[in-house]
Amino acid sequence: MSKDQKQPIIIKKVKKVAGGGHGGSWKVAYADFVTAMMAFFLLLWLLSMTSPEKKIQLSAYFKDFSIFESGGNSNLLEKSSALVEIPGQETSATQAVLDRGEVSETTAQKVSEDEVKKAIQKAIEEQLSEVKDQIIVESYEGGVRIQIVDAEGNAMFPSGSATPTEQARNILRVVSENLIKYPNKIAVEGHTDAVPFKGGSITNWELSTARASAARIEMERNGIPATRVARVVGYADTDLLNPTNPIDPRNRRMSIIMLFDKSQQKQAKEVQDQLKGVK
Repeated sequence: MSKDQKQPIIIKKVKKVAGGGHGGSWKVAYADFVTAMMAFFLLLWLLSMTSPEKKIQLSAYFKDFSIFESGGNSNLLEKSSALVEIPGQETSATQAVLDRGEVSETTAQKVSEDEVKKAIQKAIEEQLSEVKDQIIVESYEGGVRIQIVDAEGNAMFPSGSATPTEQARNILRVVSENLIKYPNKIAVEGHTDAVPFKGGSITNWELSTARASAARIEMERNGIPATRVARVVGYADTDLLNPTNPIDPRNRRMSIIMLFDKSQQKQAKEVQDQLKGVK
C-alpha cells in the first residue's frame, strides 16, 4: 500500500455490562438489607441490656409522648429525667414524677390512689403533725378524700362563721401544695353538726355551703386552678361523720376529694401490676 493511500479508520463499539448479566441493583438492595439487620441486632442487644422496669418506663414515656404538649415543647430532657436510675435507690415511673413535683395529665392517669394518699399523708406528718389527728385521708368513691375535722376547742371556723381560722388556712395550704401536682378534678364539700344554727334566715345548709366555698377560694389562692373545681356543695348535717353522736364536733368538717375516673384507675392498676411483676 502506498504512503499516499489513506488507511481506513475502524471504530469498535464495546458494550460494558456492570455486574455481569444481572446488573448492579442487587448490591444496593443487599447493602440496605445488611444495614437493617445490623440495626435490628443492635436494638436486640440494647434491649437485653435494659432492666425490665426501665422497659416499662420507656414504654409509658413513648406511649404518652406528644410534640404538642406544653405549647409545642415536648420537654424531652425533663421527662426523660424520670428514667434516670440513681445508684442505691429504687425508682418507679410514678414515684419519679411525684418527686419532680409536677405531673402531666397522661402520666397522672397512671398514679394510683394509694400513691396519692401516701404523698399527702407524708406531707401531713412532716408539716402538720400538731393537727394530724384532725385530718383524715382515705379512698372514697373512686377518689382520694381529705377530711379536715373540728376538735373540741380547736375549730376550723369560728362558731357561725364562714371565715377559716389561721390554722385552717395553713392546712388548706399544705393540701393545695400536694393536690396542685395533679390535673384531676377536685370536689369541695362542707358539713356541720346537728346543732341548729341560729342566724336569722341562715341555716346549716347555707353555713356548710359558705364554708365549702371559703375552702375553695383559699385553695385557689394557693394555686389550684378554678377549672379543676368540679363542684362545691354543702351537706349541712345530712352526712355525719359520727352518726351515733350528731353533736360531735368532728361532724363539722371540710371534705376535699381528688376525683379519679374509671379509666385512670384501670391504667394505674395495670402499671402497678407490671411493676410488681418485675420486682
